[in-house]
Order: sequence, then structure tokens, then C-alpha cells
Amino acid sequence: MKLAPSILAADLADLAGALKLCEQGGADLIHVDVMDGHFVPNLSFGVPVVAALARCTEIPLDVHLMVSNPDRLLDGYLEAGSDRLAVHWEAAEHLHGTLTRIRDGGASPGVVINPATPVELLEDTLEALDFVLVMSVNPGFGGQSFIPRALDKTRRLRAMAERLGVAVEIEMDGGLDEQTVPLAVEAGVEVCVVGSAIFGRQDPLAAMAQIRKTSEKEDR
Repeated sequence: MKLAPSILAADLADLAGALKLCEQGGADLIHVDVMDGHFVPNLSFGVPVVAALARCTEIPLDVHLMVSNPDRLLDGYLEAGSDRLAVHWEAAEHLHGTLTRIRDGGASPGVVINPATPVELLEDTLEALDFVLVMSVNPGFGGQSFIPRALDKTRRLRAMAERLGVAVEIEMDGGLDEQTVPLAVEAGVEVCVVGSAIFGRQDPLAAMAQIRKTSEKEDR
């Protein structure tokens, strides 16, 4: 299991300190939520913040665009240093073209699906993807409760990828903690995005270690 701490849940006044914690805790990715106040109600990070993060860490940046019309923003986030860049199926009008632009721009392309979006809609897109991010909460707000239905979606997605002979990494975001990460890994999730269950704890390093430990049994 790859662990991707969500920087949005960290102390926004000390993002450099949060990056150091992620490095000390052996994070595999840094998850960066970009919100535009339109596709989701909240606003969060922009291109300058992503560029600053890229300058401060060697950990790959896993950038999640929760934005309407993502094509207008791709170049900025690619140039800022995104290593992985995911757009929402619900927001991309010409998804295949968008994914091609991401790959041509030097990043790994991904698609995000909301809780109400069936994974079967991705069948004709899987070959253009490196990863699928399954939302296990509704996007736009931290601290929500995990939606168990996301586990069945993950299993269906894995089965579809195997049937098509496509290698695609499955990521999950929302409500993941010591109790739900093992369930996600058992269902086939390979990248777990964890926010509040790391940065909302008194000892984030201990929280990261505990989440790793709980996932080990399912990883084997």
C-alpha cells in the first residue's frame, strides 16, 4: 500500500513542516487537493502553492483537480511540478484528450470518480490512464465519514481492469483511517489518501506508522 498524506489537512501556516513530517514518516506521495469554488464549494491550493511544494520535497506530488473545465488549468499545474494529475470524470468534457495532454506534459494521468459515478463509465478510458481515484466521500470537504459502497466499486473496477488486461492503479480518498484503510486495501486499493487521520492527530508520525501497520496484513 502506498500512503499519500493529504496536505490540505495539515497546518496551512506550516506546509514546509508538514512536508518534513511526510518525509520522516515515509510517505510515498503528497496528495494535493485543488478546489475552485465552482465544481466544489471550497477554495484551496493554486499553481503557486503546488510549485512551492515541488521545490521543497522530493516526494511525488499527487494533484487532484476538483475543478470545472480542467483543461484550462492543466498547463499551469503541469509546469508547477505535478507528478500525478487527476481530473474528475464529471468535469472533463473530452476526457481522452485531457488525459493525453497530461501524459504529454510529463505527468501520470488519472481520473477521479465521485461516489454516485459508476466505475463502468471508465471502460473505454482505462487504457489511457495510469490510475483511478475512487472518492469514498463527496468531494470538497475534509473530515467526512467513509462511504462503504466505495469498496464494492473498487472491486468492480479491479475486475474490469483485469478483464480488459489493463494495468491501472487504484487510489482511494475520503474517510480513510486505521479502521477503513485495511478494508480499502483488501478491496484492491493500492494508494490510500489520508488527511485528518494523520494531521488531525497529536502525533502525525505515530499515526502514519499505525496506518501502515494496519494495512500490512492485507498487503501480504
